[in-house]
Amino acid sequence: MTDAPLPAELLLDQDASDDLRRDLVSALEGLGVHTARVRRAVDHRGAADIPWIMLASLPLQAFLSGLGAEAVKDSYTAFKDVVRRSSRSPRSPLSTDPGDPADPAPRPLVLQDRHTGLRVVLEPGLPGEAYEQLLGLDLARFSEGPLHYDSGQGRWRSELDEAAG
Repeated sequence: MTDAPLPAELLLDQDASDDLRRDLVSALEGLGVHTARVRRAVDHRGAADIPWIMLASLPLQAFLSGLGAEAVKDSYTAFKDVVRRSSRSPRSPLSTDPGDPADPAPRPLVLQDRHTGLRVVLEPGLPGEAYEQLLGLDLARFSEGPLHYDSGQGRWRSELDEAAG
């Protein structure tokens, strides 16, 4: 992907399992990312925070640009699989019904640019086209995030940027 590994820090929700942590670190390493530090988040968050399961802070544009290289195709597939698995939050141990309203909603994995703070939300069930668009996305077009994939419009967007004009 790149000559020098990209540095990253991971912040995991308390619900993220150790197996999921290992799988994500392994998938990122396969994509040329060196995970410098992995921490667990504290339980309190502000009202504006995204209820994520994992937050990866790294040089985001370099990471996304490198994902398009043919040499990392298998690693990229492994990364997408980990993202899909990570977004499935653990169910209540007493529940056997997948539609049980007591079960927490699936939570996304969030990528955050370490320099600008811009966040990209990888939500459960993203179509393949969302990942493909993300690889060529020019993050400099956005001043505020978070970026979400709008399935209806078939594109990545920042509602805050759009509201600001």
